[in-house]
Amino acid sequence: MRTGTPSYSTGHARSAGLALLLVVPAASIGVWAAMIAWPGPVGEAIFLAAKAWMLLVPAVWLLLVDRDRLRFSPARRGGFGPAVLIGVVDGAVIVLAYALLGSDWIDTGHVRAMAEQNCIGTPARYLAAAAFWILVNSVLEEYVYRWFIFRRCEALLPPPAAVVASGLCFTLHHVIALKVQFDWTVTVVGSVGVFVGGAMWSWLYLRYRSIWPGDLSHAIVDVVVFAIGWTIIFG
Repeated sequence: MRTGTPSYSTGHARSAGLALLLVVPAASIGVWAAMIAWPGPVGEAIFLAAKAWMLLVPAVWLLLVDRDRLRFSPARRGGFGPAVLIGVVDGAVIVLAYALLGSDWIDTGHVRAMAEQNCIGTPARYLAAAAFWILVNSVLEEYVYRWFIFRRCEALLPPPAAVVASGLCFTLHHVIALKVQFDWTVTVVGSVGVFVGGAMWSWLYLRYRSIWPGDLSHAIVDVVVFAIGWTIIFG
């Protein structure tokens, strides 16, 4: 999104906390509803409503509170080289961890049952979900967590702390999604991995002031994750 180094007034800093409260819990509510509370049409509807909320609130906030306009800005001073490097390294770590520990830590039967429950238990549906997450959801999450949430964190904290805080915000709903499918060991390890990835993508936004390097890196990691998921569910 917008290029340039942001400069926040005291009023912006005061409103940042409210913006975070409005947006950060939405993803966790959607995942909880769809995977725990009401699996099926009701949970899916709440999940989609949460996604819509996360898409609309930042845009409305920009227009009505920040009184600015939305601009899709290219990365300045490059950014795609480091993005690819981060994505490839993160993906390699995930593959290595799965190769060394996956058979001992992952209950494949339970993962397959969860895939059926979430309507991605057939190859066609799984590939459709993977395409959505890799091509669309990664952009949405970079827009929300790096552009909007990171910038609110920047209004409250020094840049390194904002990177950590936005990474933690990104991790919250992933903890719920991981725990539904795996035991606490995998959930903790996976959550640490999600946090590290989120923090790195926040750093990319801090450095290049664009969501696109982070999105490229994010998509690379998602390809790896869905490839591993395919081997678990379909053998």
